Amino acid sequence: MKLRTSEYFIAEVFRSLRRNNWMTFASIGTVTVSLFVLGVFLILVLNMNRLAGMLESQVQISVYLEDHLTDREKRQLEYDITSLQGIDTVKYVDRDEAKTRLQERLGDQKYLLDALSDDNPLPDAFEVTVTTPAVVESAASAISAMSGVEEAKYGQDVIEHLFDITRLMRIFGLVLMLLLGAATLFIIANTIRLTVFARRKEIAIMKYVGATDWFIRWPFLLEGIVLGCFGGIIAAVALRSFYAAMAAQIYSTLAFFPLLPQYPFMNYVTLAILGSGIVIGAIGSLISLKRFLRV
Repeated sequence: MKLRTSEYFIAEVFRSLRRNNWMTFASIGTVTVSLFVLGVFLILVLNMNRLAGMLESQVQISVYLEDHLTDREKRQLEYDITSLQGIDTVKYVDRDEAKTRLQERLGDQKYLLDALSDDNPLPDAFEVTVTTPAVVESAASAISAMSGVEEAKYGQDVIEHLFDITRLMRIFGLVLMLLLGAATLFIIANTIRLTVFARRKEIAIMKYVGATDWFIRWPFLLEGIVLGCFGGIIAAVALRSFYAAMAAQIYSTLAFFPLLPQYPFMNYVTLAILGSGIVIGAIGSLISLKRFLRV
C-alpha cells in the first residue's frame, strides 16, 4: 500500500469519527462495557479453575478406625493402606491429637468442647494422601472395604461442586458475551452505515471512475478497528484496576488464597481484550459494507 494512499485512509477515518461523534462515543462505550464484562468473567473462571485444581491436588482421605483395634491391627492396617496403588503417604492421628487439632481450629470457640470434660468421642484415624487425584475415589473405596475401618471420607464432593460452579459461570459468561457482542456489532455496524450513507454520492463517483471495492472498504474497515481498539484499551485499563483492587481485598482477608499473579496473567488478558475489540470492530464494519457494495 502506498504511503499517500495510507495517509488518505487515515485522514478519512478520523474525519468520519469527528463527523459522527455521538455514534462514535456510543460504539466505544458499548465495546468497552462488553469487553469489560468478558474480562471479568474470564478472570473469575480462570481463578476458580486454579483454585479447583489446587484443591483437587491436595485431596486427602480421612480414614476413621473402629474403637476396638489393637496397636498391632493398626500397624497392619497402615501397611495394607500403604501397599495400595497410588498411595503417597499414610499418617496415623490418634484421638488425642485429633482433639487438639479441633481445639486449634475452633479458636475462640474451643470452649464448646469443655462440655466433654475428659471424654473424647473422636476416633483414631489415618490421613492418607495420593499420588494423583484420579485415584482418590478408587483408593477410598478400597480402604473402606478393609477390616477395622469404620469410614473413609475425602473432599471430592467439594471439588465437584466447585467445578460445577465454574462450568455454570463459563456458560453464563459465554451467553452474556454473545448477547453483548451482538449489541456491539449492531452499534458499530450502524455507525459505519451512517458514514456510508453520508458519503454515498462520493462513493458512487469513486466506483464510476474505477475505484475497487477494497479501496472504498478500507477507510470504513479501519474506522471499525479504531472503534474496537479504543474500547478495548479502556476496558483493559479498567480490568487491570479491577483485578488489582480485587486481589488487594482478597489478600487482606485470605492471605493464602491462590489467585493468579497479576503479571503476566493480566498481560495475557489485556492482549485478549484488545484482540477481541479489534475483531469485533472489523466484523461490524464488514457487515455494514457488504450489502452496500453488493448493490
